[in-house]
Amino acid sequence: MATDKNKLSGAETLRQTRTYGKVRCHNPSCMGRLQPASAAKQVQCPECGMEYRIAWVRPDFPRIRGPVWETNRKLAEASLSAKEGK
Repeated sequence: MATDKNKLSGAETLRQTRTYGKVRCHNPSCMGRLQPASAAKQVQCPECGMEYRIAWVRPDFPRIRGPVWETNRKLAEASLSAKEGK
């Protein structure tokens, strides 16, 4: 069976879509990509406003440790009061 030299394997096509240095927002209705500054301790989603604590596995490889509770609690209370006001 002849192989086409121009075609990429499945792993090679997936490698092109990888985004190092970025994380996804954990808000299920948002799921936007966040790119924290190098060695930053926190990152805020520009779309939904949720804020997360960041841990760095390597200098170019961030991971979300968890939410910043104070910021996210304020967002939840504002959303609840807006829904109750309607």
